[in-house]
Amino acid sequence: MGGVKRNTVRGHSLADPPAVLSCGVIPLMFSPIRGAKKLLNAAQIVVEDIRAVRANDPAARSAFEVALVYPGLHALWLHRAGHALWRRDWQLGARLLAYANRFLTGIEIHPGATIGRRVFIDHGMGIVIGETATIGNGCLLYKGVVLGGTSLERTVRHAQVAENVVIGTNAVILGAIHVGAHARIGAGSVVVKDVPPEATVVGVPARVMIPKRSRLDATLDHANLPDPVTDMIRALAQQNERLRERIAVLERRLGIAHDEPPFELPYDEDELPRADGG
Repeated sequence: MGGVKRNTVRGHSLADPPAVLSCGVIPLMFSPIRGAKKLLNAAQIVVEDIRAVRANDPAARSAFEVALVYPGLHALWLHRAGHALWRRDWQLGARLLAYANRFLTGIEIHPGATIGRRVFIDHGMGIVIGETATIGNGCLLYKGVVLGGTSLERTVRHAQVAENVVIGTNAVILGAIHVGAHARIGAGSVVVKDVPPEATVVGVPARVMIPKRSRLDATLDHANLPDPVTDMIRALAQQNERLRERIAVLERRLGIAHDEPPFELPYDEDELPRADGG
């Protein structure tokens, strides 16, 4: 009208500043800021990952070496990229990236799995982490760990691991069980039940150690984990020996003649062998 030509931005008149700011200018101004924040957060995560490796592996000599030659670290970085694709419903791309991750590192992590910060995968060859698994911040996983499912239902069917948990070499955690914070899972254990916080479980199937021995000071000292089965056998053998001595005393007092049949132990020494095979 009147031949006046009004400038517009995305269909909004420049005579309407609030509309322009809300629909056009402000998003353009803040999108670089959001991108910068995302890059800063990603860089912080990378630094945390490298520090976690150096804190848990005495063989790590420098941050540069860790960034170059630690497959567990590379597996985590590739998984985070795949997980981002998975959350955006780019599932085929996420699975392809996870497959490449498995080929390059020997570590199989489903892109749907949720892994926290400062997680350290030591060596990592043969590790399998299922789709619905969750691993909390600060956890430590060794070679051959499996977080597997026991159901075909499309629900949470893998382990939910809290923060600062140590999972020993070749340990297997099956089903949608919960592992409490600061728990320790011994090497070679098969966990099929929930693990309380700060507990230590060992064996097949894994058993929770009694409270006075439930906490290990040495994170890496898997060889000295107690064996509850061997401890129980040892206690039963000691009890049996005491009962035999008492019966022998009674037989002597009652004048009962008794010939002890020959008995050979399945090992050479009088005492039970050590649980660690030494």
